[in-house]
Amino acid sequence: MSSRFLPCFIMLLCVSTHSPFAFNLVSTQLGMATWSDSRAVMEYQDFLATGKSEIEKRKDGPCVIVTPEKGENENAMAKAIFDMGMGDDLIISSGQEVPPRIGDHDEYPIYISLSPTKLQSFLKNLPASLRNRRDDFVFISGGLHYGNIEKVLKDNGYCRDTMTQFLATGFKAKPIIKDISTTLGNAENGEEKRAGECAVCGKWSGAVEARLERNAIRCKAVFYREWRRLMWERNAYDAVFNLVGAVREEPITLLDVALYYEKEVSDILWGISTHLRGMKAITLTYGFEERMFAIGESSGSDEICVLNDDMFPFIYEEFLMVPLLNEYLSYAQDERGLLGNSSFMRQAGSGNPLLIQGNLRADGAI
Repeated sequence: MSSRFLPCFIMLLCVSTHSPFAFNLVSTQLGMATWSDSRAVMEYQDFLATGKSEIEKRKDGPCVIVTPEKGENENAMAKAIFDMGMGDDLIISSGQEVPPRIGDHDEYPIYISLSPTKLQSFLKNLPASLRNRRDDFVFISGGLHYGNIEKVLKDNGYCRDTMTQFLATGFKAKPIIKDISTTLGNAENGEEKRAGECAVCGKWSGAVEARLERNAIRCKAVFYREWRRLMWERNAYDAVFNLVGAVREEPITLLDVALYYEKEVSDILWGISTHLRGMKAITLTYGFEERMFAIGESSGSDEICVLNDDMFPFIYEEFLMVPLLNEYLSYAQDERGLLGNSSFMRQAGSGNPLLIQGNLRADGAI
């Protein structure tokens, strides 16, 4: 086994409480201690932060899906959300009004299927009927089409515990809707460990989870603290695997990166892990490398590594203070002619990184 997967032992904490809410409730209470699962500590932290040990789960029903007038990737996601529904959803463009009711529902989720390049303008120019429905918004993030939108939401006052945020990277929207999460075997308590699942938090988390699971897409509803950690972990995967692969002379896939460039990826990831602890108060939990490599190996065979100027602020901007990542970005611009329309502050001493042509896993030359 690779040296990156070292055993870790965590003392678990238990908490028990009763919820007064009338919603369908799913308990996150802890029934037993395990050696390899850090969720116990995180659930206890969520309890201290929110006063709740249970997630309020609303049922799935009709929804509104907001799409751009033009946008192939966003419209593919919108179509997938619609197709996973029950036929009573409403798809509108970003400038249209929403109805006061859908059927007998006067409250319903509103999926915002807009890339971050369009999201800022949408939030600044909300149609009148949407201004009083902000709490019903479902923001989509993750991957190269939606990226990390935390800064956009914070700048507009939407980044809070009750806001529904959907990490939609655990399935493919086209050509057919398909779950792409992967198993990592079983934990010490016998529960299956998985990587790459969808995740959702906030008011409509139960509805999103139900819609996906009804269509055989794995999704977990979690508190905002845990969702945020999962989102940043996915952001790190999208950034590092694509960057390490895109600077090669020939196009390669995310699978190739997972198989042949382990050391380069791991070195940058540990730099990001340190950065997130210091700057964002986020700790990537035990096994984050194992999860990321598993995602690349299981679902990266048809994904070519790319760097996109439009998405640069939403994939890389928060990681520019990581020295090795900054070096790779500088190399991508200076030596590979990539990211020509992106500007960023370079770290002192940034130059050509030592690119490894394969590694021992691939019997390559170091």
